[in-house]
Amino acid sequence: MTSGFEQLNDPPEQVRFEPARKAGLARLEQFVSRTGRHYARTRNYDFGADRRNNVSVLSPWLRHRLVTEEEVLFRVLAAHGEKAAEKFIQEVFWRPYFKGWLEQRPSVWINYQRNLLACLKRLEGDDALNTTYQNAISGSTGIDCFDHWMKELTATGYIHNHARMWVASIWIFTLRLPWELGADVFMRHLVDGDPASNTLSWRWVAGLHTKGKTYLARPDNIAKYTNGRFQPQGLADIAEPLVETEQHPRVALHARSNQPLTQPYLLLITEEDMEAANTVPCPPVDVIGLTATHGRSPGQIGDVASSFAKDAMDSALLPFGKVGEAHEDWAEPLIRAAKDCNVNTIVTPYCPVGPARARLDAAEPKLRAAGIHLHRILRPYDARSWPHAKAGFFGLKKKIPSILRDLDLVR
Repeated sequence: MTSGFEQLNDPPEQVRFEPARKAGLARLEQFVSRTGRHYARTRNYDFGADRRNNVSVLSPWLRHRLVTEEEVLFRVLAAHGEKAAEKFIQEVFWRPYFKGWLEQRPSVWINYQRNLLACLKRLEGDDALNTTYQNAISGSTGIDCFDHWMKELTATGYIHNHARMWVASIWIFTLRLPWELGADVFMRHLVDGDPASNTLSWRWVAGLHTKGKTYLARPDNIAKYTNGRFQPQGLADIAEPLVETEQHPRVALHARSNQPLTQPYLLLITEEDMEAANTVPCPPVDVIGLTATHGRSPGQIGDVASSFAKDAMDSALLPFGKVGEAHEDWAEPLIRAAKDCNVNTIVTPYCPVGPARARLDAAEPKLRAAGIHLHRILRPYDARSWPHAKAGFFGLKKKIPSILRDLDLVR
């Protein structure tokens, strides 16, 4: 069974995830011509790791903001305009949707972390569950497509977005494994592993994000969108939504600080925004880079994902003659760095919910006690997008044209 796309003239294309801004910009330029109707027509197909002609594969650079969403949107709009690139533009806006939604319901992330620890504890006392889990993470279930994608994930740090949905569905509804364990595997291995996008995508497949709406991986759908590469057998044919007893009331977004930045300051770069130097109105006295990649999971972070984050941070700090540091407690290195350059202000791009944010929140009272003010800058792109992520994606989707105008990306 084939879809007809095997006749595409594009040559094989295996994207290398070089952890540097220049590599992300080069990939953007390479793919921008395909972000119009070509993308809309072929984006759901997984042709394999050596043929990524139909998707941008920009997510590793976007996740760490080595390249920003605004830069991507500017180039795409210049090449195609709003109408022709509508589908690609919407895909870009899924990132602020997930981040804005989780920012307004941080208890989802907290509960995920707590439930994950409980699931890991269950594995110790449930041999049958642990066997199924070990077969799943090693790609030894006997389900051809699932096993292939799990091995691709650990080897490359990436799988196609549609494959992520199929994997999550098979994990939850066929293998009957806790969704938190699957989300954790993704967070440990994906080079674009993001607390909001990953957690909420798994919850969506399970029927927890949009209550009662699940995603069922069907053999005919997999065969079609893998161009006949897989013909899986034995998949679940129903997907009853999971339920939870926890409530996640929406909280107000943090107000932006409108105070002008007039004091000399230390710039903090985190893995949430490695183009931090472009968010500040004047140069810093000094720069420090702190990573929290180890905080993605209580388990071992995959080599590809951890290396990408570390090397990306070092690349971002190279112009300043610095290298990144990894600490559990961020207060001590921040206080030391501020004192070394004789400033009492630290500036950093706003960290959304996740490991970096947790460390920054924990450090802030200690910074305050040391007479150091922490100034968090929210990018205009986030400030305009996040408030519309209150419920489903449609609320943000209908605001995309006005957001593009507000950001001067279209006239």
